[in-house]
Amino acid sequence: MSTTASEILASARLRSPDLPYAGAVTPQEAFTLLQSDPAVKLVDVRTNAERDWVGRVDVAPAQHGAVEWSTWPGGAPNPAFVAQLSGIAGKDDVILFLCRSGVRSRHAARLATENGFSHCFDILEGFEGDKDAAGHRKGVGGWCKAGLPWIGA
Repeated sequence: MSTTASEILASARLRSPDLPYAGAVTPQEAFTLLQSDPAVKLVDVRTNAERDWVGRVDVAPAQHGAVEWSTWPGGAPNPAFVAQLSGIAGKDDVILFLCRSGVRSRHAARLATENGFSHCFDILEGFEGDKDAAGHRKGVGGWCKAGLPWIGA
């Protein structure tokens, strides 16, 4: 990894030292990590419907995977989450978890860490960020608001 990537990961670990996983990165830091190291994986834990209807990140296919945290429809927890994650990322890979606003990705990073994945990071703010005063997303934080590459629905 480049010095920049090492610095980002060190900062991410220090930013949130009490987390039950490695740390948290901003969307821009996540994108920089993906650009600087082809071994870094971004795992989108939103539902397939969310990715299809709202949009998805536009990064190298070898670095991008999707494992639903909860299933659509119904929102039931995905009982195969860890097994599916194992199919796209190794236990020693740097894994960046992304969801809509940064809640499910924290849970995914925790569960992955509990199951032996040693470098799990939450992407703060998620793909769409928080709602604005009018109740809309993509304007307050998140991957989209940061102007990072994504493909619309």
